[in-house]
Amino acid sequence: MKFFVLSIFPQFFDGFKNTGIVSKAIKNGIVEIDTINLRDFSRDKHKTVDDVVYGGGPGMLLKPEPIYEAYETILKKGHNPYVLITEPWGRKFDQNFAKELSEKKEIMIICGRYEGVDERVKNIVDEEVSIGDFILSGGEPAATVIMDAIIRLIPGVVGDENSLRADSFSNDGLLGYPNYTRPAEFKGMKVPDILRSGNHKLIHMWRRWKQIEKTLEKKPEIFEYIELSDKENRMLEAIKNGISFEEFLEKYKV
Repeated sequence: MKFFVLSIFPQFFDGFKNTGIVSKAIKNGIVEIDTINLRDFSRDKHKTVDDVVYGGGPGMLLKPEPIYEAYETILKKGHNPYVLITEPWGRKFDQNFAKELSEKKEIMIICGRYEGVDERVKNIVDEEVSIGDFILSGGEPAATVIMDAIIRLIPGVVGDENSLRADSFSNDGLLGYPNYTRPAEFKGMKVPDILRSGNHKLIHMWRRWKQIEKTLEKKPEIFEYIELSDKENRMLEAIKNGISFEEFLEKYKV
Protein backbone atom coordinates (compact mmCIF):
# COMPACT_ATOMS: atom_id res chain seq x y z
CA MET A 1 0.00 0.00 0.00
CA LYS A 2 1.13 3.51 -0.74
CA PHE A 3 0.15 6.59 1.28
CA PHE A 4 0.47 10.18 0.12
CA VAL A 5 0.18 12.66 2.99
CA LEU A 6 -0.29 16.34 2.13
CA SER A 7 0.78 18.61 4.96
CA ILE A 8 2.51 21.89 5.71
CA PHE A 9 4.49 20.04 8.38
CA PRO A 10 5.81 16.87 6.69
CA GLN A 11 8.51 16.56 9.36
CA PHE A 12 5.71 15.70 11.80
CA PHE A 13 5.68 12.18 10.34
CA ASP A 14 9.41 11.43 10.63
CA GLY A 15 9.12 9.67 13.98
CA PHE A 16 6.01 7.80 12.90
CA LYS A 17 7.73 6.40 9.81
CA ASN A 18 10.76 5.29 11.79
CA THR A 19 9.07 3.57 14.71
CA GLY A 20 7.67 0.10 15.44
CA ILE A 21 5.65 -1.94 12.97
CA VAL A 22 5.31 1.03 10.61
CA SER A 23 9.08 1.21 10.24
CA LYS A 24 9.26 -2.55 9.66
CA ALA A 25 6.47 -2.44 7.09
CA ILE A 26 8.33 0.27 5.17
CA LYS A 27 11.66 -1.56 5.36
CA ASN A 28 10.01 -4.78 4.17
CA GLY A 29 8.49 -3.04 1.18
CA ILE A 30 4.91 -3.65 2.29
CA VAL A 31 4.06 0.02 2.82
CA GLU A 32 5.24 3.34 1.36
CA ILE A 33 4.52 6.70 2.98
CA ASP A 34 5.22 9.73 0.83
CA THR A 35 4.92 12.90 2.91
CA ILE A 36 4.38 15.89 0.65
CA ASN A 37 5.09 19.47 1.69
CA LEU A 38 2.29 21.66 0.38
CA ARG A 39 4.63 24.65 0.41
CA ASP A 40 6.55 23.01 -2.43
CA PHE A 41 3.48 23.53 -4.59
CA SER A 42 2.80 27.15 -3.71
CA ARG A 43 2.94 29.60 -6.64
CA ASP A 44 3.92 32.35 -4.22
CA LYS A 45 7.60 33.24 -3.82
CA HIS A 46 7.00 33.28 -0.06
CA LYS A 47 5.57 29.73 -0.25
CA THR A 48 2.22 30.94 1.09
CA VAL A 49 -0.39 28.19 1.42
CA ASP A 50 -3.15 30.01 3.31
CA ASP A 51 -5.28 33.13 2.92
CA VAL A 52 -8.12 35.07 4.55
CA VAL A 53 -11.72 33.88 4.44
CA TYR A 54 -14.05 35.41 1.86
CA GLY A 55 -16.97 37.15 3.57
CA GLY A 56 -14.98 37.71 6.72
CA GLY A 57 -14.43 35.50 9.71
CA PRO A 58 -11.65 34.38 12.02
CA GLY A 59 -8.54 32.49 11.04
CA MET A 60 -7.07 31.47 7.70
CA LEU A 61 -7.88 28.78 5.15
CA LEU A 62 -5.57 26.50 3.20
CA LYS A 63 -5.64 27.64 -0.41
CA PRO A 64 -6.87 25.24 -3.12
CA GLU A 65 -3.98 25.72 -5.56
CA PRO A 66 -1.18 23.93 -3.64
CA ILE A 67 -3.45 21.00 -2.84
CA TYR A 68 -4.61 20.62 -6.45
CA GLU A 69 -1.04 21.02 -7.73
CA ALA A 70 0.17 18.25 -5.41
CA TYR A 71 -2.76 15.99 -6.28
CA GLU A 72 -2.38 16.48 -10.03
CA THR A 73 1.35 15.78 -9.77
CA ILE A 74 0.52 12.47 -8.11
CA LEU A 75 -1.96 11.62 -10.90
CA LYS A 76 0.56 12.48 -13.61
CA LYS A 77 2.93 9.91 -12.11
CA GLY A 78 0.35 7.20 -12.78
CA HIS A 79 -1.20 7.00 -9.32
CA ASN A 80 -4.90 7.09 -8.49
CA PRO A 81 -5.24 7.33 -4.70
CA TYR A 82 -8.42 7.16 -2.64
CA VAL A 83 -8.56 10.65 -1.14
CA LEU A 84 -9.33 11.39 2.51
CA ILE A 85 -9.43 14.71 4.29
CA THR A 86 -9.43 15.12 8.05
CA GLU A 87 -12.52 17.03 9.19
CA PRO A 88 -14.20 17.12 12.64
CA TRP A 89 -17.61 16.39 11.04
CA GLY A 90 -16.35 13.58 8.84
CA ARG A 91 -17.24 9.90 8.97
CA LYS A 92 -16.18 8.55 12.34
CA PHE A 93 -13.05 6.46 12.00
CA ASP A 94 -13.44 3.00 13.53
CA GLN A 95 -12.17 -0.54 13.03
CA ASN A 96 -14.60 -1.32 10.23
CA PHE A 97 -13.57 1.85 8.39
CA ALA A 98 -9.92 0.86 8.87
CA LYS A 99 -10.65 -2.58 7.37
CA GLU A 100 -12.31 -0.98 4.35
CA LEU A 101 -9.35 1.30 3.78
CA SER A 102 -6.82 -1.51 4.25
CA GLU A 103 -8.12 -3.00 1.00
CA LYS A 104 -7.19 0.12 -1.00
CA LYS A 105 -3.97 0.17 -3.02
CA GLU A 106 -3.27 3.88 -2.62
CA ILE A 107 -4.56 6.47 -0.16
CA MET A 108 -4.00 10.20 -0.05
CA ILE A 109 -4.65 12.09 3.20
CA ILE A 110 -5.05 15.86 3.17
CA CYS A 111 -4.17 17.31 6.57
CA GLY A 112 -6.25 20.36 7.31
CA ARG A 113 -4.87 23.37 9.23
CA TYR A 114 -6.07 26.71 10.55
CA GLU A 115 -9.82 27.05 9.89
CA GLY A 116 -9.72 24.21 7.37
CA VAL A 117 -9.42 24.15 3.58
CA ASP A 118 -11.06 25.98 0.72
CA GLU A 119 -14.32 24.14 0.02
CA ARG A 120 -13.36 23.60 -3.63
CA VAL A 121 -10.77 21.07 -2.48
CA LYS A 122 -13.67 18.73 -1.63
CA ASN A 123 -14.15 18.07 -5.35
CA ILE A 124 -11.18 15.70 -5.28
CA VAL A 125 -12.05 14.14 -1.89
CA ASP A 126 -13.65 10.69 -1.65
CA GLU A 127 -14.38 10.81 2.08
CA GLU A 128 -14.12 13.22 4.99
CA VAL A 129 -12.92 11.45 8.13
CA SER A 130 -12.89 12.25 11.85
CA ILE A 131 -11.12 10.39 14.66
CA GLY A 132 -13.41 11.86 17.33
CA ASP A 133 -15.57 14.72 18.50
CA PHE A 134 -12.78 17.11 19.40
CA ILE A 135 -10.67 19.71 17.65
CA LEU A 136 -6.96 19.38 16.89
CA SER A 137 -4.60 22.10 15.71
CA GLY A 138 -4.18 20.20 12.46
CA GLY A 139 -4.90 16.94 10.69
CA GLU A 140 -1.43 15.46 11.17
CA PRO A 141 -2.14 13.56 14.43
CA ALA A 142 -5.34 12.20 12.90
CA ALA A 143 -3.44 11.08 9.80
CA THR A 144 -1.00 9.05 11.91
CA VAL A 145 -3.89 7.39 13.75
CA ILE A 146 -5.59 6.51 10.49
CA MET A 147 -2.43 5.15 8.88
CA ASP A 148 -1.41 3.14 11.95
CA ALA A 149 -4.81 1.44 12.19
CA ILE A 150 -4.77 0.62 8.47
CA ILE A 151 -1.15 -0.53 8.25
CA ARG A 152 -1.43 -3.13 11.01
CA LEU A 153 -4.28 -4.79 9.07
CA ILE A 154 -2.22 -5.27 5.91
CA PRO A 155 -1.11 -8.92 5.54
CA GLY A 156 2.51 -9.43 6.53
CA VAL A 157 2.79 -6.34 8.74
CA VAL A 158 1.94 -7.92 12.11
CA GLY A 159 4.07 -11.00 12.72
CA ASP A 160 1.42 -13.04 14.56
CA GLU A 161 -1.87 -12.46 12.77
CA ASN A 162 -3.71 -14.26 15.58
CA SER A 163 -3.09 -11.13 17.65
CA LEU A 164 -5.24 -9.17 15.19
CA ARG A 165 -8.15 -11.53 15.74
CA ALA A 166 -7.86 -10.98 19.50
CA ASP A 167 -7.94 -7.18 19.19
CA SER A 168 -10.89 -5.20 20.47
CA PHE A 169 -13.52 -4.49 17.78
CA SER A 170 -12.03 -7.18 15.50
CA ASN A 171 -14.05 -9.99 13.93
CA ASP A 172 -17.22 -9.99 16.08
CA GLY A 173 -16.85 -6.46 17.46
CA LEU A 174 -16.48 -7.31 21.17
CA LEU A 175 -13.89 -5.58 23.33
CA GLY A 176 -10.70 -7.45 24.23
CA TYR A 177 -10.10 -9.74 27.20
CA PRO A 178 -7.54 -9.05 29.96
CA ASN A 179 -4.01 -10.41 29.49
CA TYR A 180 -1.26 -11.22 31.99
CA THR A 181 2.43 -12.14 31.87
CA ARG A 182 5.04 -13.20 34.42
CA PRO A 183 5.43 -12.95 37.35
CA ALA A 184 2.41 -14.96 38.46
CA GLU A 185 2.05 -12.70 41.50
CA PHE A 186 2.97 -9.01 41.71
CA LYS A 187 2.35 -6.78 44.75
CA GLY A 188 -0.23 -9.28 45.97
CA MET A 189 -2.06 -9.34 42.63
CA LYS A 190 -2.26 -12.83 41.15
CA VAL A 191 -2.78 -14.06 37.62
CA PRO A 192 -6.18 -15.85 37.49
CA ASP A 193 -5.76 -19.56 38.17
CA ILE A 194 -7.69 -20.45 35.01
CA LEU A 195 -4.96 -18.95 32.83
CA ARG A 196 -2.39 -21.20 34.50
CA SER A 197 -4.53 -24.33 34.41
CA GLY A 198 -3.51 -25.56 30.97
CA ASN A 199 -7.19 -26.19 30.19
CA HIS A 200 -7.41 -24.35 26.88
CA LYS A 201 -11.13 -24.95 26.40
CA LEU A 202 -11.82 -23.37 29.79
CA ILE A 203 -9.38 -20.53 29.11
CA HIS A 204 -11.13 -19.75 25.82
CA MET A 205 -14.51 -19.69 27.59
CA TRP A 206 -13.18 -17.45 30.40
CA ARG A 207 -11.75 -15.02 27.86
CA ARG A 208 -15.07 -14.93 26.02
CA TRP A 209 -16.83 -14.26 29.31
CA LYS A 210 -14.46 -11.38 30.03
CA GLN A 211 -15.00 -9.93 26.55
CA ILE A 212 -18.75 -9.94 27.04
CA GLU A 213 -18.41 -8.57 30.57
CA LYS A 214 -16.14 -5.70 29.47
CA THR A 215 -18.29 -4.86 26.47
CA LEU A 216 -21.41 -4.74 28.65
CA GLU A 217 -19.64 -2.41 31.08
CA LYS A 218 -17.81 -0.13 28.63
CA LYS A 219 -19.79 -0.17 25.36
CA PRO A 220 -23.17 -1.92 25.80
CA GLU A 221 -24.44 -0.42 22.53
CA ILE A 222 -22.25 -2.91 20.65
CA PHE A 223 -24.72 -5.68 21.50
CA GLU A 224 -27.31 -3.92 19.35
CA TYR A 225 -25.53 -4.83 16.13
CA ILE A 226 -23.60 -8.05 16.75
CA GLU A 227 -24.77 -11.67 16.89
CA LEU A 228 -23.91 -13.96 19.79
CA SER A 229 -24.15 -17.74 19.95
CA ASP A 230 -26.66 -19.39 22.30
CA LYS A 231 -23.92 -20.00 24.87
CA GLU A 232 -22.70 -16.40 24.60
CA ASN A 233 -26.24 -15.12 25.09
CA ARG A 234 -26.47 -17.24 28.24
CA MET A 235 -23.20 -15.71 29.38
CA LEU A 236 -24.55 -12.21 28.73
CA GLU A 237 -27.72 -12.86 30.72
CA ALA A 238 -25.72 -14.40 33.56
CA ILE A 239 -23.42 -11.37 33.72
CA LYS A 240 -26.44 -9.04 33.73
CA ASN A 241 -27.85 -11.03 36.66
CA GLY A 242 -24.63 -10.77 38.67
CA ILE A 243 -23.66 -14.43 38.31
CA SER A 244 -19.93 -15.16 38.48
CA PHE A 245 -18.05 -17.20 35.90
CA GLU A 246 -17.61 -20.06 38.37
CA GLU A 247 -21.35 -20.05 39.14
CA PHE A 248 -22.09 -20.06 35.43
CA LEU A 249 -19.91 -23.14 34.93
CA GLU A 250 -21.70 -24.93 37.75
CA LYS A 251 -25.19 -23.90 36.66
CA TYR A 252 -24.78 -25.08 33.08
CA LYS A 253 -22.46 -27.98 33.91
CA VAL A 254 -19.91 -26.69 31.42
